[in-house]
Amino acid sequence: MRDIILIAHNLRSCHNVGSLLRTAEGLGVSQVILSGYTPYPLHNNDRRLPHEALKITRQIHKTALGAETMLPNTHHADIFPVIAKLKKNGYLIAAIEQADHAKALPNYHPPEKIVLLVGREVEGVEPEVLAACDMALEIPMFGRKESYNVVQAAAMALYHCRFA
Repeated sequence: MRDIILIAHNLRSCHNVGSLLRTAEGLGVSQVILSGYTPYPLHNNDRRLPHEALKITRQIHKTALGAETMLPNTHHADIFPVIAKLKKNGYLIAAIEQADHAKALPNYHPPEKIVLLVGREVEGVEPEVLAACDMALEIPMFGRKESYNVVQAAAMALYHCRFA
């Protein structure tokens, strides 16, 4: 079975994080890495103030519905060492992003070890993070809107990578 890791970088919404965790758990993702300022559930040795960590964990739980405790997830403030380590371990890093050099998701056949990276809800993946990735995958749009919600985009890409 394909080994899929999801990175959520610089998301602001606890509800999006919870929904990503629930979707990733349902599609058999091996781990979720929350990075940058993305909110994250309470962990052992958490350095945040206890009341803040608990408040964020409760908000994430509203949409994760327990997936936050079922699926390995970690938080890293700096994404670049994480990307470098994953590449060293044989993973291809694919950003889900609209970009000139992006490949269309429906035509893409993923390798056995892949990391899908999603970024900021409105602005998308920062250029320097996109440059650190091996490639970009774009989900074609057929309506008048210019982009999908980060959770829906991740769900489509994860589903494609699981079954392609």
